[in-house]
Amino acid sequence: MKSKIMYIENKSSGHHGLAWIGFVEFSKSGQTVYFNNKALKKLKNTGIWGNHFDIETGEEYWVSGVKKNGQNRHQYGSGKIMIDKNSIEEYLKIVYFNNIDEKYFTIIEFIKTDKSRFNELENIEIEYRDNSRSASFLDNNHRKLILNI
Repeated sequence: MKSKIMYIENKSSGHHGLAWIGFVEFSKSGQTVYFNNKALKKLKNTGIWGNHFDIETGEEYWVSGVKKNGQNRHQYGSGKIMIDKNSIEEYLKIVYFNNIDEKYFTIIEFIKTDKSRFNELENIEIEYRDNSRSASFLDNNHRKLILNI
């Protein structure tokens, strides 16, 4: 699996969701991003705010490379970005900064991702109910899904 430093933002709260910078792993197909014990699957059609969704919660996420100017949040967004302590050295090389400004960042350590847990989730039989109000999330075609767990 290929590992790369990326910017990830939870878009369920618009531009003010939790955000992270750190090393992620990609699935063999490149369609799933694993980080901090989460699995984010690429949306075939971009969602309202994001380009990936959490396969457990259905929340939309924005996943992109880090910007060289350090301005990763949307211009109308706010909040500190959590940065994985194991990626700081690489991040500083990309943005040409000398240090991490704790006014804008919170240093954390990513949790190791148990990918086998997500393999099981992705292979569960899913019931399609397009008009259900109790659906837990939308699939890539924006059909509402209910997990039969």
